[in-house]
Amino acid sequence: MHIPGPISGRRRRAAVVAAVVACSTAFTGLGPTAADGGPAPSVPTPELDWRPCVQGSPFDCATAEVPLDHRDPGGRTIELAVVRRKATGPGARVGTLFFNPGGPGGPGTVQMPQNYESFPQEVRERFDIVSWDPRGVGNSTAVNCFASPEEAAAWDAGKPAGFPVGEKERAVYTAAYRDLGRRCERRDPELLRHVSTADTARDLDRLRRAVGDPQLTYLGISYGTFLGATYANLFPDRVRAMVLDSDWDPEAWTNHGSDEEPRSTAFLRMGADRTAAATLEQFLTLCGSTTTDRCAFSAGGPEATLDKYDELMRRLRARPVGEWTYARTVSDIVSGLYIVHPGWTNLAGRLQDLWRGRVPGPSALPPAPPVPDPNPYVGEEQAGAVFCGDSPHPRDPAVYPVLEEAAAARAGDAGRHWTWASVVCTDWPAVAADRYRGPWDRPTAHPVLVVGTTYDPSTPYSAARAMAGALADARLLTHSGHGHTALFNPSGCVNEYESRYLVDGTLPPPGTTCRQDTAPFATPKPRGGVDTGGGGTAGGVLGRP
Repeated sequence: MHIPGPISGRRRRAAVVAAVVACSTAFTGLGPTAADGGPAPSVPTPELDWRPCVQGSPFDCATAEVPLDHRDPGGRTIELAVVRRKATGPGARVGTLFFNPGGPGGPGTVQMPQNYESFPQEVRERFDIVSWDPRGVGNSTAVNCFASPEEAAAWDAGKPAGFPVGEKERAVYTAAYRDLGRRCERRDPELLRHVSTADTARDLDRLRRAVGDPQLTYLGISYGTFLGATYANLFPDRVRAMVLDSDWDPEAWTNHGSDEEPRSTAFLRMGADRTAAATLEQFLTLCGSTTTDRCAFSAGGPEATLDKYDELMRRLRARPVGEWTYARTVSDIVSGLYIVHPGWTNLAGRLQDLWRGRVPGPSALPPAPPVPDPNPYVGEEQAGAVFCGDSPHPRDPAVYPVLEEAAAARAGDAGRHWTWASVVCTDWPAVAADRYRGPWDRPTAHPVLVVGTTYDPSTPYSAARAMAGALADARLLTHSGHGHTALFNPSGCVNEYESRYLVDGTLPPPGTTCRQDTAPFATPKPRGGVDTGGGGTAGGVLGRP
């Protein structure tokens, strides 16, 4: 999960997220078939007229035209913005690696170029890397419920930052999302029903055909893992290699395929609150175990630092520091835990500023990538259109305060954050016309590689185990470390296993665990190593954090 829900699209983009997959080098030609095994509707393969994104850019851009409704290929069409970086060599090009950066709502045309150097070197050398803004998002035909950027900014500023605290703020918050639902219904109700994960998986299959690959090689992170699992079960014979990094539990996300209104939100069902709390505790413990020159918020010991954090939260509840309320700070903490280096160091600095009663300065954002529009509109309604259409959530706003207290009892402040991340769905006006809700165990042409990080503030390690167990043929690779995704919190060990799998189909041995290259607040190491667990072979999978 990229940070969905109440955090604005602009701030979601600052906490980037990603993933990867693979298998055999030999592509096999396969005729188009529908999900039920019958012949697929005859739809022309999109033409990709690649041109440099901007003059002198190493990235190429193109636009693909696809049906709004894949079951009605002769009806309305929409556009997908696509970006490519060609294989750099040396070594023979293997094919195309498709990348989804998560979200939902992550614009691939921005995030792939922005994070290109994070892909393993051999993957960059041997594959064209292609990403796209999924339908409804960014530079593609997008869900946009406002007449202007100023109108969108005014709507966002009219509700509490982070999540609501107290009855008055809850009333304002739920009214804002009720208003958003009405705005969206007026703007383009037809589009809202056709931005599901299944729709995007069908788009992905058309893009695969457009680049000429008989089977799909794919890397998806966070929400991109759910997209990958959906593709693998809609088109199981077309999976060449698939890396799913920082996974969503597909059964929990879809409420086990039930149409009954759930008693909890999808993020709480998947355990986002618990894993965020465990990762925050790691942050504070490791911070307290080092010196203030490495972690500015350290109080000279783990317990003292945990106490300092609790005291800071009490202060902020009583009196904000400028615009930094308790709720804004908690949501900033959760997003700040995504990227360990330099994210954890920067987060510690912001918390120390707040401790001293100072407004934190702005964090430096990554440089804009060389694409035509490095800052497309990615408002909350784009993520909401996908996860509200795909996944059941409680529709009664009165349920959320009850869920919040239960989540806070087990996960503290992080439980409050993740509870309200789904409130947009209470008044969302559409359900996806094409939802895929299982089964998840259709045998694929080649096995899938699932990567799970032990301390992840968004997607729990337990969800990676659930994903590996749900798919028909998957191997779990454990990333012993912190942060959201192994791609952005790297391990040379993970990179090596992923590269081997993507290039020639070699899976890591069962039970393999890799260490993160650089521990939080520590001196960087040259590369990650295989955790032998005290023995001579790759160690067993770690337990749930």
